[in-house]
Amino acid sequence: MTLAIIISFVLGYLMIILEHPLKIDKAVSAIFAGVACWVFIALGHQEWVPGSEPSELLAHHLGEIAQILLFLIGAMTIVELVDAHKGFNILSELIRSHKRSTLLILVCFITFFTSAILDNLTTTIVMISLIRKIIPGEESRKWYAGFIIIAANAGGAWSPLGDVTTTMLWIGSKVSTEELIKFVFFPSVICLLVPMMIALVFTDHFRGNVPVSDSGPENRRLASSRIMLATGVLGLLSVPVFKTLTHLPPYMGMMLALAAVWLVSEFVDPKVEFFSQEEKYKFTARHALSRIEIPGILFFFGILTAVAALDTVGILSSMAADLDRILGHKDYVAIVLGVLSAVIDNVPLVAASMGMFELPKDHEFWHFIAYSAGTGGSMLIIGSAAGVAAMGMEKIDFIWYLKKIGWLAAIGFLAGCIWFLKIGA
Repeated sequence: MTLAIIISFVLGYLMIILEHPLKIDKAVSAIFAGVACWVFIALGHQEWVPGSEPSELLAHHLGEIAQILLFLIGAMTIVELVDAHKGFNILSELIRSHKRSTLLILVCFITFFTSAILDNLTTTIVMISLIRKIIPGEESRKWYAGFIIIAANAGGAWSPLGDVTTTMLWIGSKVSTEELIKFVFFPSVICLLVPMMIALVFTDHFRGNVPVSDSGPENRRLASSRIMLATGVLGLLSVPVFKTLTHLPPYMGMMLALAAVWLVSEFVDPKVEFFSQEEKYKFTARHALSRIEIPGILFFFGILTAVAALDTVGILSSMAADLDRILGHKDYVAIVLGVLSAVIDNVPLVAASMGMFELPKDHEFWHFIAYSAGTGGSMLIIGSAAGVAAMGMEKIDFIWYLKKIGWLAAIGFLAGCIWFLKIGA
């Protein structure tokens, strides 16, 4: 039965990696893998955990998985509400330069810190939408989009809200907010600054000026934009504070933040009298809930359920022992997982690492994993949700990204790793 579980997981994993060639949504593959693994546990559970019922084992893991899913649903809904009220259009007013180099620095700076508050996927979508309005020419936008990917992933790595893998580590009590920021912020900054400085010095694409056009009427602010942006950001920032003060799980803080933002949205007036009732519905929380990425939520459910199955039968602990023996040091394990995250989805990688090692909260290894898994995906455009989003929005070719941006991202990733190995240790 152990072999059957491993085969089910590996096949599901391969289907996730080959999502685009197979044209099968990765949520489908993850769900099949998760259910299949637990079916085989049910058929042979006496082999691993005699005396325990499979349903009881699954219920134990489901409690932890549900916390992550509820957290993500709350965060996604808040972001959709702010976006519906055009709150993110306020960010475009911060980008007021005609100089290409200055524009790159502004875009990277805003993306880096916005990603820490929202998440890297949402930030990438917002920022690419902004550069479309101010940067003419597809080739120029591709370069800026490439650095948005690097900045979004680097910004998401040092915040419990910025990347789903960091959120997993935080909810799983592997890292605390204060220690995560303390140990991962500077490597993340280095991961962005090194490739950005190389590009500014050695490439011609960020020299000269670019005409910056004003926002069109479709990008105007609404009367409710400022208050919804402020409410949404404050709501998200309150989550780690809520956890610190109450010691309740983070998803409770996110649900409270969602309720507060939802309540404000019921009373603010976007002043769109010229819209029909159907169009006004777009400003409601119910509409925002209909727009959240449910297939993404189901993907997380499937893959986390499958990883829980591997943990239940002891496969992850065996893998941990093998990696420790082969590589000789946990820091090298973190680097390898970071490199693998450019090819393989980082969610199951981090979920597996959490089951592999029994280490105390805020151990250096967990901070290194947060950095590696968050930033390693920038080396390939398919290596992160931010990259996949940019690929679709700007039609960026896999090979173009590898030649132009991938090597820069790899240098930045390794520079941050050196910080951990030599300075951060």
